[in-house]
Amino acid sequence: MSFHVVSDPAEVREVMRRTEDFLPTNALTSVVPLAPAALRILSRARFALPPVLASATGTKHRDVRKLVAGFFTPAKVAAIGPRVRELTRERTAATAELLHHGPVDLADAVAKHVPPVIMAELTGVRCPDLDILKRWSRDSLELFWGWPAEDRQPALAESAAEFYGWLRGEVAASRGTASLFGVLDAAGLTPSEICSLGYFLVIAGQETTAQLIGTSFYRALQEPGRWQHLAAGARAGAGAGAGATNGSRTGAAPFVRQVLATESSVHTWRRAVGRDTRLGGTELPAGAEILLELSGNHPLDTGGTAYSLAFGHGLHRCLGAKLAELETVLVLEETARALPSVGLTGPEPEWLRLLSFQTPLTVTVEREEK
Repeated sequence: MSFHVVSDPAEVREVMRRTEDFLPTNALTSVVPLAPAALRILSRARFALPPVLASATGTKHRDVRKLVAGFFTPAKVAAIGPRVRELTRERTAATAELLHHGPVDLADAVAKHVPPVIMAELTGVRCPDLDILKRWSRDSLELFWGWPAEDRQPALAESAAEFYGWLRGEVAASRGTASLFGVLDAAGLTPSEICSLGYFLVIAGQETTAQLIGTSFYRALQEPGRWQHLAAGARAGAGAGAGATNGSRTGAAPFVRQVLATESSVHTWRRAVGRDTRLGGTELPAGAEILLELSGNHPLDTGGTAYSLAFGHGLHRCLGAKLAELETVLVLEETARALPSVGLTGPEPEWLRLLSFQTPLTVTVEREEK
């Protein structure tokens, strides 16, 4: 599949504003055509992703978006800050003990644990076993945003079908509740529509945030003095009270925004040309595939706003943007405060590199000699 790549941030915003010319209909389409064996597996599971949120437009999209946004209001996000700190402190305490026995992977020991719990508490949709959730998430990302070989696709499809079956059970169990799925059911969405929304939201709400935390860990530890600066600032912030959540005095927030602007975990996104049109001097035919580069192309003098495009723009801007940023800032801050004397160890990590997702697969650290 070939894409017309849009790198200029102003043009990326233009594409996202021109919702009649550039459609989100390919947002959840697999990058490579799925083989018959994989399609049969998905079909047996009644796997379907009808357009609801990420791949939808029009009045229904706006109505559903309002319902989902109610679970991620600024007040609710701000109120969850102390819980993020609490969970991170639990994880870093366990990690400190592990470090007495050798190197530890911060991506596995800390980053992956906090976002799923926070997402479950905000939405009322329970969190499955963490290791299973991570397998489902990684496999689904590879299936739809990777380039899996034909003989690899059936295993990924089995995992996606298993995940979808779990979602279908959660949707049924949520009827009549105040959870996100229960609210969507009461609003008249069909089970397949709720599963479609949940399929992406459950992944995006925790996996991409964990990826962002992992990248932030890695880059902060790579930069001489950065980790110690964050640790010192976090201690000062802690002195302001356990409820402090903005991280601004510690330097964590500006650093996370730098990571978002340069190498966000969701670094690209797709659009399809809805009708013959023109963009930046290029004629684009209806049906052409667009790849929007969301991070990595911003000039340095943008007044601190370059990071925001990492979460999209306009009608499809990520509803969890502030939550993902807050979680990353606080987890980075608390981890640096609790583990100030660690440094990277071992070989350069391998990276997850998919069309729209990226992160170091490991962030291995050890205690440094004083």
